[in-house]
Amino acid sequence: MTLKVVVVGAGVVGAACAFHAASAGMDVTVIDRGPVGAGTTSRGEGNVLLSDKEPGPELDLARLSRTLWDEAGEELGPESFELESKGGLVVASTTEGLAALREFAARQEAAGVRVEPADRVQDIEPHLAPGLPGGIHYPEDAQVQPVLAAVALLRAAVRRGARFHTGEVAGAVTGGDGRITGIRTTAGEVLPADAVVNAAGTWGGEVGRRLGAPIEVLPRRGFVLVTEPLPPMVRHKVYSADYVANVASSDAGLETSCVVEGTHGGTILIGASRERVGFDATMNTAVVARLAAQACRLFPFLRGVQLIRTYRGFRPYCPDHLPVIGPDPRVPGVVHACGHEGAGIGLAPATGALVTAHLLGRPWRGADPAAHTGLLPDRFLTIGGAPE
Repeated sequence: MTLKVVVVGAGVVGAACAFHAASAGMDVTVIDRGPVGAGTTSRGEGNVLLSDKEPGPELDLARLSRTLWDEAGEELGPESFELESKGGLVVASTTEGLAALREFAARQEAAGVRVEPADRVQDIEPHLAPGLPGGIHYPEDAQVQPVLAAVALLRAAVRRGARFHTGEVAGAVTGGDGRITGIRTTAGEVLPADAVVNAAGTWGGEVGRRLGAPIEVLPRRGFVLVTEPLPPMVRHKVYSADYVANVASSDAGLETSCVVEGTHGGTILIGASRERVGFDATMNTAVVARLAAQACRLFPFLRGVQLIRTYRGFRPYCPDHLPVIGPDPRVPGVVHACGHEGAGIGLAPATGALVTAHLLGRPWRGADPAAHTGLLPDRFLTIGGAPE
């Protein structure tokens, strides 16, 4: 019997789940209240990073995802979602910071990441500010255009028989044994399902609640600045060493750390900020000014460059800064795939493969559920099954 799967969310993670589930022969329906990639995905920079991840569950998933992005490029055409293996450069501003960065890189290298010491960072990025003591080059880091990536993956899923449905989930339909038999939309429709994948990004906590399987996914607001188009000036993804610490921080207050990278269109993206303000989307010009100043210190030429726009969005994060991927023990048939924070675009293909492996009950495309138990939702549940 063909497994019927409803994927909630048409961002890049939901599209990747649909792509892999449809590739495995499942009957897939993707539901979203808006267009493909219009939520958190559209507010991302397109990072596909190994460089910012501590050895552990997230780095393991990121390494698999890096391989699967290349495979998706071979199958769908890298130009279809602007896949660029540009590499990353992490720079230190002090000798003490460089020592800590080298120690961090050594742990990553022991976990299988390719790292290359960069004593003269200007040899890699000629327009960097003089006087920087050094950094680490990560040749495996890459970039995609997030919305194009979601569209390409979902389009490929549709070619394999998947369907896209516009609507919003109101609740779960369950059988007498409590197992999922479908979802009910706010319009009163019922979509039959043997399994429901919660890939709703920042709204994953609310969707989980509506399905009877609440999880703690919280929003973290971030801003990104976009410059006027320029000739190629920044060759890699370049960021300051404190970016890694800010990614892992749980502080509620504003944190900024400089991230600069070019795009296919010639614009330069500048980030990144993080703050816990709920779903408050208010523009904050002080954050924009702070990010711009940090970028100009790293790349002095930016002082003469025009900003053309800023955008902001919400990163969906969990309290331990790891995504939630796997079946929920409280409602058989619910599988979570959310809470990726700022790494959702990079981790999407491996998340889709891991969700598919959970649905199949066996490894799929290099993803083995037994190897990723640290991402299961069980870690947030008490023995009685209620959220902690």
